[in-house]
Amino acid sequence: MTVKDNILCSKSHEYVYQEGENYCIGLTDFAIEQLGDIVFVELPQVGEKYAKGEIFGTIESVKAASEIYMPVSGEVVEINEQLTEKPELLNENEFDKMWLIKVKSEFFDVDSSDLLNYDTYKKEVE
Repeated sequence: MTVKDNILCSKSHEYVYQEGENYCIGLTDFAIEQLGDIVFVELPQVGEKYAKGEIFGTIESVKAASEIYMPVSGEVVEINEQLTEKPELLNENEFDKMWLIKVKSEFFDVDSSDLLNYDTYKKEVE
């Protein structure tokens, strides 16, 4: 997986990084490895708003089902349609294909204060 310099990770294994005026949110490679083969992803509708820590989606694998939490508050502006049709793409660990949703966030600076940079996150989960 290619890691962007500005990626931040939550302790619940979601990541977020800025792309233009929006923020891409997805699951970390560690979370995907733990889940195993992904078979289903449920994502929210564009326009829905979530507070940091709220559940915005569900992911199912052959091993388990897990809820996906918002690492920062925001309004969904785009969902990764590819993943609703082919959730197994998450298993390829190709960073540019792994994002789940894009959000517009007015609270990123405040909400991201407890997120970890990718290197620190990786050390904590090893």
